[in-house]
Amino acid sequence: MLKDITFGQYYESRSLIHRTDPRLKTVLLIALIVFIFLAKNALSMGLSVLFVLSVMAVSKVPVKLYLKNMKAILPVLIFTGIINLFYGEGETLVSFWKLEITTGGIYRAVFMMVRITLLIFLSSALTYTTTPNDLTDAIESLLSPLRFVGLKSAVHTLAMMMTIALRFIPTLIEEAEKIMNAQKARGADLENGKLTERVKALIPILIPLLISSVRRAYELAEAMECRCYNGGEGRTRMKQMHIKPRDFAVLAVCAVVCGGIITLNIMF
Repeated sequence: MLKDITFGQYYESRSLIHRTDPRLKTVLLIALIVFIFLAKNALSMGLSVLFVLSVMAVSKVPVKLYLKNMKAILPVLIFTGIINLFYGEGETLVSFWKLEITTGGIYRAVFMMVRITLLIFLSSALTYTTTPNDLTDAIESLLSPLRFVGLKSAVHTLAMMMTIALRFIPTLIEEAEKIMNAQKARGADLENGKLTERVKALIPILIPLLISSVRRAYELAEAMECRCYNGGEGRTRMKQMHIKPRDFAVLAVCAVVCGGIITLNIMF
């Protein structure tokens, strides 16, 4: 299961999405998620699905990497669909106790599951095509107006925390996998038994993982102090971000898609 978690991992390529300005990608991600949740009928949702599939194809990231993220979130997706089955109007198909499954409930459940799936795919496309450093630099740049209200240092601190967190997600997953394999080699059963037994079996994994994480944090703090790191004051970037003509083309395509979703919602 841990190997299926690929969030925060960067897939190197030279696709159009890889070369798009990370600030624009972050803003467009938020906007597209909002418009996907505004899609109300099959046509507007179909346009959203077609666009997301196009983004996945243009990103040149293997489809199996996108599907790995879905494997990790599949239980939540199924649970959300089941819950939404009981909310909706229309013809009653199944009725038991005080619960009813209607045509509207099925429609609502399918739409919600598709929305969450598209959300995961878009978020994955952002992390796969943007390095953690570029992503946090983009967030720091987008939040830079907060410096006018005295939050300049807080913005940089937040960006630094996100950089460190994204950087160590793959490392911690790999280390947890090694600890689990070591425990299995010693005879630990992590996959069978009752729920309480499986939870207890995780304790020998969580404790060494926690100790290792604290040790890594301590070593990182020492390394930053040795390099005279004192916050964002006077800090410059080796690579400056600039908006290029291809970024305007990407913006125009996304604007057309968002406008198409609203138009289809109104017309149908």
